[in-house]
Amino acid sequence: MLLIHCPYCGERPEIEFRHKGEAHIVRPENPAVSSDIEWTEFLYFRHNPKGPHAERWYHTHGCGRFFNAQRDTGTDRFLKTYRTDETP
Repeated sequence: MLLIHCPYCGERPEIEFRHKGEAHIVRPENPAVSSDIEWTEFLYFRHNPKGPHAERWYHTHGCGRFFNAQRDTGTDRFLKTYRTDETP
């Protein structure tokens, strides 16, 4: 079983967590004046690299908090986890 380090609770089994997509996505400052293309890119377009990738995770069956992780998508290894208010 894969163990994931929650920055709030420590190491826990993977079944306690939910993947929530790419981390560090910045919402447009003024969505009302964004073009349809800009808004579509913000909502739907994400990177999907093979290798290190910043992701957002949620500790569903634990503290109930979001956190970020650097994970290698090729090996499924977590390189680092950190709170959402910290820089990578």
